[in-house]
Amino acid sequence: MHYQDVLDEVAAHVAPHIGRGQVAQYIPALAAVDPDRFGIALADVDGNVTGVGDWERPFSVQSISKAFGLALVLAQDGEKLWRRVGREPSGNPFNSLVQLEHENGIPRNPFINAGALVVTDRLHSLTGDASTTMLDFLRAESGNPDLAFDPVVAESESGHGDRNAALAHFMASYGNLDNPVPTVLEHYFWQCSIEMSCRDLALAGGFLARHGLRADGSRLLSRREAKRVNAVMLTCGTYDAAGDFAYRVGLPGKSGVGGGIIAVIPGRCTLCVWSPGLDARGNSVAGVAALDHFTTVTEWSVF
Repeated sequence: MHYQDVLDEVAAHVAPHIGRGQVAQYIPALAAVDPDRFGIALADVDGNVTGVGDWERPFSVQSISKAFGLALVLAQDGEKLWRRVGREPSGNPFNSLVQLEHENGIPRNPFINAGALVVTDRLHSLTGDASTTMLDFLRAESGNPDLAFDPVVAESESGHGDRNAALAHFMASYGNLDNPVPTVLEHYFWQCSIEMSCRDLALAGGFLARHGLRADGSRLLSRREAKRVNAVMLTCGTYDAAGDFAYRVGLPGKSGVGGGIIAVIPGRCTLCVWSPGLDARGNSVAGVAALDHFTTVTEWSVF
């Protein structure tokens, strides 16, 4: 299969969708992003990368970082994390307080904000510096030593992070955070502020397509752990639209309100698509359409 031809067809097919939706408004630094951008990249399991459009233009990864945080904690701490966070779809908005209160401070899954705060807390306890640990990992896996935090985005999120602070304080009241709330929030915001391109993210997520093997051939996760990360991505990775994403795309995926989505085809490749216009649930309109068309054309999915 000629990847370039497939991606060119995908880009042409989704052209009418580019610019639809709204850029994230509640983070001022993201509200200024051009909604008419679109890029898609494919990295196969051997590290070969193909892309079209704005595939080498950096953007804010936002919640895509949660998938990497989960993998890093599982790699160092195994199953212990699941005592503090669940693995079920939430069915509620990603920053909901209601569900967290009902379930006594245990987040429903690691990809809603409350769950990601628990993962960040654990990663910080394990490493002493959660955000730098993630950045170093992403630099290594993407092969891009210039990846960096965006301090403007981090500051913007921190200045408008009252809901995340409420989630963190609530979990701390149940003893589900080990580090001080301000520390956990700081590292969470820095992780979300990392800027990467579709190329970078497709390469960085390659270990999930390689059943846990890193770019250098060393093992980050066991096959069982990699399977589990992919499973949680499939059922929980696109906020409260995971069912619709599975129906349309049929792949494990993780989205972010910066407009990016990574998707994994185990044993074959990792995809990343970016287009900043979001639907009502926080997922890229053109991005979901692109992945939908890709799996339709290639007939590649986990089903």
